[in-house]
Amino acid sequence: MDKWQIIHIPNKPAIPPNQQPTVNVFASMVEPKLANTIIRRLNQVAPLENLRHVKRIQKKFLEGGKTQLSMILCLADENDNRMNSLPQDVQELVNSYQLSPFITKVCKNAALSKEEWEEQCKLWPTSYHPPTYNIDGIPGFNEDDSQSIFSFMKSAVELAQSGDGSIVNAAVIVDPSIKQEIASACDQICCCSISTEKNSLESCSEQPEVLSSDLFSNGESNHTSLPPNDFPSETRKSYSGVSCLNPWQWAQENSHTTSCYWHPLRHAAIAAIQSSAARDRLLFPGMGHEGDKPNGVHTIQPTSIGTPAKRQKTDLANVENSEELDPSAGGFHPESARPYLCTGYDIYLVWEPCVMCAMALVHQRIRRIFYAFPNPNEGALGSVHRLQGEKSLNHHYAVFRVLLPKEILNKNEVVAARTSTTNTNATTVCQ
Repeated sequence: MDKWQIIHIPNKPAIPPNQQPTVNVFASMVEPKLANTIIRRLNQVAPLENLRHVKRIQKKFLEGGKTQLSMILCLADENDNRMNSLPQDVQELVNSYQLSPFITKVCKNAALSKEEWEEQCKLWPTSYHPPTYNIDGIPGFNEDDSQSIFSFMKSAVELAQSGDGSIVNAAVIVDPSIKQEIASACDQICCCSISTEKNSLESCSEQPEVLSSDLFSNGESNHTSLPPNDFPSETRKSYSGVSCLNPWQWAQENSHTTSCYWHPLRHAAIAAIQSSAARDRLLFPGMGHEGDKPNGVHTIQPTSIGTPAKRQKTDLANVENSEELDPSAGGFHPESARPYLCTGYDIYLVWEPCVMCAMALVHQRIRRIFYAFPNPNEGALGSVHRLQGEKSLNHHYAVFRVLLPKEILNKNEVVAARTSTTNTNATTVCQ
């Protein structure tokens, strides 16, 4: 690719229009003057509860200006398509109006796109309602928003290259309303500069600066350059430092390494969430501790793409750097309402998150997720699962994939080559 590209990952996998599942129905041609009467009766005795997207009547225009109407009578048994298998009430209608039933096919699911809808109508007319979203980007991005997205994704890609040149996952949390980075982190599941007796989440976040691929005992070398945009599944093991690609590797390595402390939860997304929470505690002291209900928030209603949760407004106009947040300098902002978790924020990830990270982002009320590379074996947002489309969850975010241009991929290879020659003796601190 020669330029950036943003692709929306829908809640359900796309089905080729000509491969949509179908079901059999009984139908019959009817006289136009009888159509309303028969439909009213059919809606009572044989409602199409699971086929609400299917129109009950098919209209065809014949030569000479005549109109031919065909009407769906009821569902047909997939295993018994005999005409005498009609329900008794429907059979009475057939007899009363001297109808001639026949079996035809209609599409089982509602169309998710205009292309699917057009293909469905070749079998039988259906209705199509384009999805309406109250979230920026799904219908498309303007030029300013696109450039902002590219800039933050570029920051995440640069963060993903650790001190010794090996590649890890990286996360950047952004407040899109002010286009400001809130927090960032890379994978931190391994720490070798601390005592192995420590077991808290904070123990691995003291100095997450340098990573070494030498820690991994499975014989696989960790790549020092980014993969192509298609990221073949067979190359997954070559990126052993990416936690979401190898979520169970910590258990294997923990049994081989005694000098380092391994923490399975310190994936990039979760480390960034913790960093964001620490920032909120610094900005809003005395406004509730971790686990307390934020000031001004009494109930949090279930949210979705169409109805995003309201975020407490935070006045950060005067918050330019960390020095202003120094308690001794009076940098706190007690007059502002503490935000509820990461509501309304975006997160940029180099790799598609695993299920654990994706669920953590649900709980954090993240609004949009952008990632660069798929996760073919453990991906939760398109490659294996689609958590964003799970109806049972009380929050749903929009998911986008950002394809990187050649200049970014090639630049990373050059930087990786330089880093690998200058940091061969780097001290391992954290992955």
